[in-house]
Amino acid sequence: MKIFTDHLDREVKIKNFPPQRIISLVPSQTELLHDLEMGERVVGITKFCVHPPEWFEGKPKVGGTKTVNFEKIAELAPDLIIGNKEENDREQLEKLAEKYPVWVSDIKVFEDGLSLIMNFSSILDYPANKAWALQEKISREMGSLGIYLMSEKVPVLRAAYLIWRKPLMTAGGDTFINSMMQEAGFENVFENQNRYPEISEADLKNADPEIILLASEPYPFSEKHLEFFHEICPQAKVVVVDGEMFSWYGTRMLKAPEYFFRLRERLK
Repeated sequence: MKIFTDHLDREVKIKNFPPQRIISLVPSQTELLHDLEMGERVVGITKFCVHPPEWFEGKPKVGGTKTVNFEKIAELAPDLIIGNKEENDREQLEKLAEKYPVWVSDIKVFEDGLSLIMNFSSILDYPANKAWALQEKISREMGSLGIYLMSEKVPVLRAAYLIWRKPLMTAGGDTFINSMMQEAGFENVFENQNRYPEISEADLKNADPEIILLASEPYPFSEKHLEFFHEICPQAKVVVVDGEMFSWYGTRMLKAPEYFFRLRERLK
């Protein structure tokens, strides 16, 4: 047995260490598990864990991120369940913790996403040198983006990042999305709001963003929505962006710097 402390300062006792039957309840963390070579050790994922495609097609599903199937989880007999404070339902995580080791992450800023890689290295008994190399590579790539933004004097743009259509919802200042917006050179016009507030069309207009970023997830914004937001904020440029690049942590962060670079070039 080994005892670990998760991001909620909970003691998590993993009796069968290293864990050989892992269930992931978070899409971005599922992708990280794949990239840390967990392979057959991951026995269950959610219906939203779309990366990698072969896992989505072949791994048993245990419900959604907020609607887990307790019977299916029992059938899979996990020796570790990995969840997230924001993406999973608290009561469901607590109920699962009564029977299984449940390690919960809480990711708010870019640095938290980096730290998660080393956390996983510990709880999964994955080689620390490999985890460290991955962490360093992500840091270098994001650092290179920062150098580009400064050296090319790319202006910081005032932006609204929308995640839902009816009602309109945005990302506030205490979110991982806000942190990634900053890395990409955007100033969040709703940074003074908490979490994911509902806003009105008038709120959006009064915020006067230079850029409106329409996320491809969780709401599937697309080109057909551009005109609606142009009418609200005629002065703003409206673009559809890859929501995974702004909201997924773990190894998805390795792809984000290049995506942000191309996005900022496109907005010049």
